[in-house]
Amino acid sequence: MRKAVSIVMACALAAAVMGGCSSAPKEARPEAVTAAESTVSETSREAGAGEGAESSEASGGGKEQAETESKAKVSQEAPGETAALRIGSLKGPTTMGMVSLMDKAAKGEVEGSYEFTMVTAADELVGKMVSGNLDIALVPANMASILYQKTGQGIEVLNINTLGVLYVVAGDDSLKTIPDLKGKTVYMTGKGTTPDYVFRHLLSANGLGDNDVTVEYKSEAAEVAAILKEQPDAIGLLPQPFVTAAMAQNENLKMVMDLTEQWDNLQSADGGRLVTGVTVCRKEVLEDGAMAEAVKVFMKEHKESAEFANNNTEETARLVAEAGIIEKAQVAQKAIPYCSIVCIDGEEMKGMLSGYLNVLAGQDASSVGGKLPDDGFYYIP
Repeated sequence: MRKAVSIVMACALAAAVMGGCSSAPKEARPEAVTAAESTVSETSREAGAGEGAESSEASGGGKEQAETESKAKVSQEAPGETAALRIGSLKGPTTMGMVSLMDKAAKGEVEGSYEFTMVTAADELVGKMVSGNLDIALVPANMASILYQKTGQGIEVLNINTLGVLYVVAGDDSLKTIPDLKGKTVYMTGKGTTPDYVFRHLLSANGLGDNDVTVEYKSEAAEVAAILKEQPDAIGLLPQPFVTAAMAQNENLKMVMDLTEQWDNLQSADGGRLVTGVTVCRKEVLEDGAMAEAVKVFMKEHKESAEFANNNTEETARLVAEAGIIEKAQVAQKAIPYCSIVCIDGEEMKGMLSGYLNVLAGQDASSVGGKLPDDGFYYIP
């Protein structure tokens, strides 16, 4: 069932998904964010400097990247067993929820059989999924919808693995809700990307327009963090774990707003939840009886791993650092509670994700692949 899809198609899809998402050259890096640049979130990747952008501290070049990817590869397969599920993920919060499973797999303490690959760029996962070189991938939520359209409905979403990781950061803790931003300037990355759509949706839903809030776009999160450090009254919109690292270097900064909470406060019937990452599987894997059972085992063990991450932050932080996702375990431990690690499946997943994608489509249909996915997009066993 490992059917290969044209390499030409893979390249075309990678270009379509990642167009306009390349990161600016990393020159002088502000000290405030060097610790966090060992990882980048899916949300930030969609904004052009997110999960997949390597740090000079943790990666720095091809050799180090190869070592990081190698450390993330684990195969646990005995003779005569079903072939290992090949699972790809991004270097950031989605993988943070899976490090316990990866660690147990390396020790032979899991029920399933897996080969894990962690990469630093979302387009790598796109190509591997389209070509059939991965069975399962943890990807940005809107990218899953794009993949569904581009592969002729060839994937299904297994679960939501990460909710919102975007936070408004400022020295002024009187900023409590979106309307409090009226007349202010907000610095963020990624004009015309999903974080931008999310923020503008929140502004519009709270009665604010372009004339009410000035948005200044920067090429990457490091620039936003630098402005926050230099200007005491500046307001930034950042993803975790950049938020935690910036706050560690600047005692005046506070997380004044969680955009996930602001989204939930709208209580929209069709607004779903603010979703960052989802787990997708190729349909041909799910159509193979033995492999489908293996996927169900993975889903169970993935959920257990996510629960472990939230309930055992110190141990998870150690595993995150060992995997090279975040350079320092201390930073990881502080960031984990704010990374919105979850494992939500079934009808609950469908309701949350469909509502979120509907909001994105209302802002820009191309952000979800041109149209909303049908019911076949959602894996409901």
